[in-house]
Amino acid sequence: MAKKDYYETLGVSRGASDDEIKKAYKKLALKYHPDKNKEEGAADRFKEVNEAYQVLSDKQKRAQYDNFGHAGAGGSPFGRGGFREGFGEGFGDLGGIFGDLFEDVFSSGANRGDRSRGQDLILDLAISFEDAAFGCKKEVEIPRTARCKKCGGRGGDKIIQCDQCRGTGKTGYSQGFFSIQQTCRGCGGRGELITEPCKKCRGEGVVRENAKVTVTIPAGVDSGTRLRIRGEGQTAGGTGGTSGDLYIRCIVAEHHFFTRQGADLLCNLNINFIRAIKGGKVSVRSLAGDDIEFKVPNGTQSGSVMRIKDRGIPNMNGRGAGDLFVTIKVDIPKKLSSKQKKLIDELEKEF
Repeated sequence: MAKKDYYETLGVSRGASDDEIKKAYKKLALKYHPDKNKEEGAADRFKEVNEAYQVLSDKQKRAQYDNFGHAGAGGSPFGRGGFREGFGEGFGDLGGIFGDLFEDVFSSGANRGDRSRGQDLILDLAISFEDAAFGCKKEVEIPRTARCKKCGGRGGDKIIQCDQCRGTGKTGYSQGFFSIQQTCRGCGGRGELITEPCKKCRGEGVVRENAKVTVTIPAGVDSGTRLRIRGEGQTAGGTGGTSGDLYIRCIVAEHHFFTRQGADLLCNLNINFIRAIKGGKVSVRSLAGDDIEFKVPNGTQSGSVMRIKDRGIPNMNGRGAGDLFVTIKVDIPKKLSSKQKKLIDELEKEF
């Protein structure tokens, strides 16, 4: 079942302010909280409301959701949607400070509230069987964030130090002998506040763009192969913000004649029963398009497999190639002319 729109869940418009979102969340959370509402479905409704608030109350997550929907709000380079997915989603039902705290402690890399590095992106790229075997170049279009040229990524002209974290981007929490730090809520981890936001990027420091990226597909890739392109992911705001990486996941189309097992190619070749009896030279069309000639021994049985070395798929490490395995299929004629029948009768007598 498709997820419900987060704005619809909270009952607010897409242009709703932070205060309107917070007010709507408090009202619905109070209404459907499991401790107060024992009706069937109330707990599930409470979870939906809490999940929607976790995304829409965070500027970065909300921007991703506005541009890419549910996939942008919670994907991962190794997950389902193409964008990051932190551990915070799993703790969203706890609400409040604990959801943020667990996200900061357990998530990694760009997910840890580290605003200096942009998120990684993933793209599924469909390529032909031949392009996977021999390599190619593809130009892809990537929706992503890029540094705002008008403000240079600063988010605005007038910037002051955050008084909550004193410019560190982190605030501390102590409980007994535990001391835990988390991303500052006041500045979102940047350590500074923008008093006059840039009109182009609205204080984000980044703008949305559709970037064209040329991807080099090396020879020998297979379905599921991931290629990493450094610096072609999302760009983080701030003057020192860097870009995440782009991951290309190859989806290789099937071939009408060849199948693949690792670096080896497999195919079938039909020969007539006379050639199978006598043996001799036959040929098979290679993936590259040329004819490969080889010899079948006399008395070749249907189902026999012939191996042709180094005519398979090139290895990605550049060390040689796989082999081509040809399975022989002996054609038995269904109809014979009177002359052919006579010859077969004579052959039968000889046997």
